[in-house]
Amino acid sequence: MKKISISLLSALFLSLTSFGPLPAQAEFNDNKAEVQDVELTEEQKQELGALHKEALEKKKEIIEKYVEFGVFTEEKGDKIIKKFESHYKKLEDNGYIPKWDHKRKHH
Repeated sequence: MKKISISLLSALFLSLTSFGPLPAQAEFNDNKAEVQDVELTEEQKQELGALHKEALEKKKEIIEKYVEFGVFTEEKGDKIIKKFESHYKKLEDNGYIPKWDHKRKHH
């Protein structure tokens, strides 16, 4: 039963990603999507911090399930989780204001 569920979830994920960017993503990926230069209050930072921490914990839980189900090796799962934690730390260091205006490295 687990294999069927995993297969169905994988098929759903692949079908959603095969259609390319959705209209909302296209707008988000636009070069004009800028972050405003604002200073958040401590209360706002705490609220955003709690939400980001909750999201981080949920992402970690998902990766741990993939490891449990054999989709990822434990080493690969740890690597992904460390990357998530690194991104969270950078966001925390930036006062929970995303820094999306940097240029991507092209391989």
